[in-house]
Amino acid sequence: MKKQLLNLAKIFIPLGLGIFLIWYFAQSLDEEGKKEILRSFQNANYGWILFSLVFAILSHISRAYRWQYTLRPLGYQPKFWNSFFAVMIAYLVNLAVPRLGEFSRCGVMSKYEKIPFEKLLGTVIAERVADFIILIVMTIVVALIQLEVLGGLIEEIFTAIENKFSLTIVVVLVGVMAIGAVSLFYLFFSKGIKNPFILKVREFVSGIFQGVAAILKMKDKWAFIGHTIFIWVMYVFMFYLCFFSLPETNNVPFGGVLTAFVMGGFTVVLTNGGIGAYPLAIVQVLSLYGISEGVAGAFGWIVWSAQTILLLVFGALSFALMPLYNKMLAKNAIEQA
Repeated sequence: MKKQLLNLAKIFIPLGLGIFLIWYFAQSLDEEGKKEILRSFQNANYGWILFSLVFAILSHISRAYRWQYTLRPLGYQPKFWNSFFAVMIAYLVNLAVPRLGEFSRCGVMSKYEKIPFEKLLGTVIAERVADFIILIVMTIVVALIQLEVLGGLIEEIFTAIENKFSLTIVVVLVGVMAIGAVSLFYLFFSKGIKNPFILKVREFVSGIFQGVAAILKMKDKWAFIGHTIFIWVMYVFMFYLCFFSLPETNNVPFGGVLTAFVMGGFTVVLTNGGIGAYPLAIVQVLSLYGISEGVAGAFGWIVWSAQTILLLVFGALSFALMPLYNKMLAKNAIEQA
């Protein structure tokens, strides 16, 4: 019962937050703002949106190829289509339950390619580490090149943090986390502990570290790095093209595009696929560049909707095609034997 409640909470808490943010944005608009959103939806050039999705697909294809490079040092060579289907299934599941997609991705790949789940998870974590590094670098670059625009906003955020949390509370929290980390390290890695559950967890963690270490061992590390850069270039280019869909947004400087991209990227982890949070983040950023709330809101929803529809379509197709593809492979293997 508790597990079912926890699973429901993982779905409905982020979804509830997304719905609240939609309501919050809608009620903050005056009548002119609402009319402006409607006009923007009507006047948008959706050809640019469709064109941008080509680059989204290229990024997903590259992500499927990149995964194979982390698995080769472990002795596995999965088929490309299984990698691609698993990646798209992960995106689809993340729309329903944030962060569950990576487990689903590893689960279906383990089922069809007979690769241990924990090793797959380790390689996915390695990928996420690489992606996180890119995102942090982009965030730093944005902060530096847009410091004049973002300076006031950053100052407000730090002031709010200082007002909310005293230095004593921060020190106590850091101390508690440090003690907890040391305790967990001793519990799971002390050789004197033979509890079956602890041993199982230890084996699981060991498999994850093997996957992470795969990046350092791989012969194709430069190809992995190249695909990582290519994926993020495609993301940015996809987002940038969308700015040409509305006359009010096609003059936003590239620094503003990058700022909106980074802020939008961080919101995806807050709600189911960024629903509510993504458009609101875009509004907050574009308002810094003189774009009205109505136009910025319409732009955010157009971009979010296009990306979400793409993931829904390709994710659903992958769910349907992956078992059929592997049945076909099994049938061909029997016939050849």
